[in-house]
Amino acid sequence: MTSLVLGQLRRRPAAFAGTAVALLLAVAAVTLFGSLFAADLATPAAVRKASAGPGLMVIAAAFGEIAVLVAFFVVVNALGFALRQQHRELALLRTVAATPRQTRRLVRGEVLITTLLVTVPGWALGAVAARWFLAALQRRAMASPAVRVPGTPVPMLVALAVVLLVGLAASAVAARRISRIAPAAALTASSTEHARTGALRLLAGAGALVGGVLLLRLSASRPADQVDKAGQAALLASLVLLVAVALVGPFAARVLAAVLGGPLRVLAPGAGWLADANLRGYARRLSSAVVPVALLVGLSGTMSIMTFTAGRAAAAAGGTASSAGSVTSATDIWLRQTELGMLVCFATVSVVNTLIAVTADRRREFALLRLVGATRPQLLRMLSAEAVLTTAVGVLLGAAVAGAATSAFSAAVTGSPMPPVPVATCGWIVAGATALVLPGILVTGHWAVGGPAAELVGGGRD
Repeated sequence: MTSLVLGQLRRRPAAFAGTAVALLLAVAAVTLFGSLFAADLATPAAVRKASAGPGLMVIAAAFGEIAVLVAFFVVVNALGFALRQQHRELALLRTVAATPRQTRRLVRGEVLITTLLVTVPGWALGAVAARWFLAALQRRAMASPAVRVPGTPVPMLVALAVVLLVGLAASAVAARRISRIAPAAALTASSTEHARTGALRLLAGAGALVGGVLLLRLSASRPADQVDKAGQAALLASLVLLVAVALVGPFAARVLAAVLGGPLRVLAPGAGWLADANLRGYARRLSSAVVPVALLVGLSGTMSIMTFTAGRAAAAAGGTASSAGSVTSATDIWLRQTELGMLVCFATVSVVNTLIAVTADRRREFALLRLVGATRPQLLRMLSAEAVLTTAVGVLLGAAVAGAATSAFSAAVTGSPMPPVPVATCGWIVAGATALVLPGILVTGHWAVGGPAAELVGGGRD
């Protein structure tokens, strides 16, 4: 089994590159915040009380709960695509008498080896980030100069254990479908897409939606002097709502694609028609590409509008901070910007990895279109139209999540559900998402439409 796992990793290094980067970031994030927790625990109580601000452990918890959840979201997404790209190989193994248990063992082995390969670099990155973050807090008087990150390996070991646990759980979910169906059907399933979303997935999506709404109510009901709690609840609500979007994504993506596809057909009659038909016919694939874009736009928009709203509220109140934990001071705005930068880093990895994987996975489809007369320029124009529509759907979903979260936060801070919007910042967020999506699809598409068409359709090359 070990040789088979290593063979798969050597044969498809690009497929596991995104998973490796996501796991690396997850290990680094857990190591970072675990080291801050350890530093706070190792510091005498008198030293901890001497510093201003909410405290090192509170800051680490506030950052960590969101950053770690986003990191694991990215890991699950990346792992799903790594397995999707080797779906055909797993199906072939099932047809030559590999048992479901052996298939799951193979997938678990791939996750285990990939995690171990990135563990040491992840530890190093997390340790360096912990010292940098602590030094930045000390410069802003939010941590005592006497606090030091201890040399204990416990945070690193905890990071490895947690990331392994999540990776193995994600592999079990991702390998469930291919390991449960009949061997003869496995090979056919590797090239088809089910139109219906499973009842369990829809129920989970409904549960996440209800949870997000409850968190929004919690955020909106916070008193004005508990801005931090309202902000954390709103940010967590946006993440839970994005999970709901991921679970019910095929349905939502199909509806939005149908609405936006009409204008696209008019503006680009040839490529637009084909792009619209592709996206609506493969709603699950569209959802896979759209969700990371929604993650990037939703989290970035939520953080930016929340910070802007808090600043406006402070200015209206005379510019005084309400408490040591308020988000209205310059140091707390820096904290929010740092958290935003970290979340954007995770979301960017998810966007790039997903778009490259989705586009590269369509080589046989492009080869078949070439065999029936489509030229490479026509396929690239079709991909351009798909990229525009994918960006639009992702931005709309992300904006809807950000709008709901910031409306609840604004109700708590200003008493109005209509938050002030930093138009320029939101414009840059949309421009950044577009700059990631269009080149990611087109550069990968330029490679994917190449190669001998007949050989690719026959499965001779990937």
